[in-house]
Amino acid sequence: MSAFGKLVTAAIAGLALSVGGVVTAAAQGPWVAPPEAKNMKNPVKGVGDAKKNVETNCVSCHGASGHGDGPAAAALPPPKPANWTSDAVQKQTDGEIFWKISNGRGAMPPWKHLPEKDRWELVNYIRTLKGK
Repeated sequence: MSAFGKLVTAAIAGLALSVGGVVTAAAQGPWVAPPEAKNMKNPVKGVGDAKKNVETNCVSCHGASGHGDGPAAAALPPPKPANWTSDAVQKQTDGEIFWKISNGRGAMPPWKHLPEKDRWELVNYIRTLKGK
């Protein structure tokens, strides 16, 4: 795991616990992208360097195979990291996934600092995991 991944893991684990060591985070409702995100069209073909970006930024929570079972996932409060291979994720539009990567929620950080092309390549990479 990268130094960044270890830092994120430690920070998230710390956020999930109260002073008495009791998990205090409550589950959030369904994560729904706004209607305008649903209709966004993916302008990028291929995955480019997405696998490298996933290994650097995503594996600690989403796992090496995208099942949401990374080493930091156990310490996270609900909702747990998405299983990118699941029907629930794969049925979302490219725009919805792009919006979620860009904006984050709860323990999922926003990745707007990544170039837009990189975020679309991450969407394309997630598509390659369907049914795996």
